[in-house]
Amino acid sequence: AGLYRFAAPPRGATNHDDAAPARRQTEPPSVARQRRRWATQVIVTDELARRACADRGLKVPEELSPASALAVAETDVADLGSIVAAALAHSPAARTLLAALEAEQTVPETAVQDYYARNQDRFLTPDALRRGVTPFDGATPEDVLPYDQVREGISRELHRAAGRQAFFGWLDQARSTVVYSHGHEHPGD
Repeated sequence: AGLYRFAAPPRGATNHDDAAPARRQTEPPSVARQRRRWATQVIVTDELARRACADRGLKVPEELSPASALAVAETDVADLGSIVAAALAHSPAARTLLAALEAEQTVPETAVQDYYARNQDRFLTPDALRRGVTPFDGATPEDVLPYDQVREGISRELHRAAGRQAFFGWLDQARSTVVYSHGHEHPGD
């Protein structure tokens, strides 16, 4: 120890025996750009929904409680697209507007009957499914659930689809007036 004094290394420096500091993985600029564009679209959708609710006099809950946040099923993401699915999952305004648009829709009885007639495969009885019956190959009337038993579910499903269609139409119209800063626009815009 005589002539040399060993001082602590300067702040931020490491001893050669120490593990190297963790480095932040850099991501390709295209990934960051896509994330930024996606997040911008979700935020814009929320803001447009807030404005639409205000214009319609709809009361929007202030914030989401964990119980009211929607979990988005993979099939919904496929049907809705990830931007709309994320907005509906996290934006009380988007959900409020969707509910209002859905309530405005009417589904005629003929549409419900037509859906039932065209989609017999969806209404096979459990016994028919176990036997491997298909509506295209020898199904009898006993193999298909009666219309009265499934009518309400079909009507609800068609009503929901009409509401979503109205929401998409509203969103396309509302976004047409938005001007994005360079680098935040959606690639399809």
